Amino acid sequence: LNAQEKADVLAWVQDVRKKHYATAGFPESVQVSVLQPVPLTHNEDPEKVALGEKLFHDKRLSKDNSLACAGCHALDKGGTDQKKFSEGVGGQVGDINAPTVFNSAFGFKQFWDGRAATLEEQADGPVNNPIEMASNWQEAIPKLQQDAELTTAFAAKYPEGYSKDTITSAIATYERTLITPNSKFDKFLAGDANAMSAEEKQGYQLFMDLSCATCHVGKALGGQSFEKMGRKGDYVGLRGNEKKPDNGRFNVTNNEEDRHKFKVPTLRNIALTAPYLHDSSTDKLDEVVHVMAKYMVGKDVPAAQAAQMVAFMRALTGEYKGQLLK
Repeated sequence: LNAQEKADVLAWVQDVRKKHYATAGFPESVQVSVLQPVPLTHNEDPEKVALGEKLFHDKRLSKDNSLACAGCHALDKGGTDQKKFSEGVGGQVGDINAPTVFNSAFGFKQFWDGRAATLEEQADGPVNNPIEMASNWQEAIPKLQQDAELTTAFAAKYPEGYSKDTITSAIATYERTLITPNSKFDKFLAGDANAMSAEEKQGYQLFMDLSCATCHVGKALGGQSFEKMGRKGDYVGLRGNEKKPDNGRFNVTNNEEDRHKFKVPTLRNIALTAPYLHDSSTDKLDEVVHVMAKYMVGKDVPAAQAAQMVAFMRALTGEYKGQLLK
C-alpha cells in the first residue's frame, strides 16, 4: 500500500471502531483507540438479573448440591477461584485454568477453546460436565421447583417456567452485569492525567510498543480472537507434558492450524486472578510478561521494563458496584 492507501485504511478502521466498538462518553481520541474503557453502566433487565444472581449462587444446579457457578467464579476472588485447576463435585479436578467471569460479556466467544458462542451456551456447560457440576437439567430443575418463592418469581419473568434455555438466559443476563469500570486506566482514558503513576504510564507505553494490543484489545483487553500460544517459539513443546487442553481451539475444529490456539484472555483485574495462562504455569505477573514477550513477540524484556508493565496491568483493576475489587 502507498501512503494514501494506508491512511485511507486506518481512517476506515477508526470510523468502524467508533461506530460499533467504542465506549460512549469518552474523548474522541479514545473512541478510535484499539483499547476501550469498560462502560459505567449496563442495560440488562433488573428482574432477570436478580433471578440470574440467585441461580449463579445456587448449589442445587450440581449433582450433590455442593457447587454453584460462584464456586469456580467467586466475585471476591477476581471472578475466579484463584486455584491452579478448579475442583468439581466429589473433589474432581479440571485440567485448565478457570477464566474470570468479570467482563466476560465482552468476549466474542466463551471458554479457552471458544466452544460456546454465547454466555448462555457457556452457562449450560458446567452443569452437564461430569467433572464439574456433574448434573443435568432433568435432575436440577425438580430441585428448583421445590422452592416455591424462587419458582413464583421465575414464572413471573419466564412464564414458560424452568428449562435449560430460561435458566441459562437468567444466568447469562446476570453475568452481563459483572462489568468492572473505573480502573486507574479507565480514569486515565477519561482524561485524568494523574490517574496513573509515571511507572504505570511507562508500562502502558511498553505494552503498546511491544504490540501487546494486537491481541489484548477492546474493552476487556482481550477476548476478541484466537491466537497461537507460541508464535515465536514452541511454548508447549519446550514446557513438556503436552495434554489435550494444550490443543486449544483444535479440540473444537479439528483443524491442524488451530492446534495450540486459545481465546486471548482478558487483562482486566489480572492482578487478582492468579495463577496465569491456560495451564496455570505461573502465579507471577512478571513471569507472564517474560513468557509472552518471548513466545509471542520474540523479545526478551529487561526486568525493569517487566516491572513497569506489571504496574500497568495492576492499574487495570476496576470497581464492582462502586467498590474497587480486592
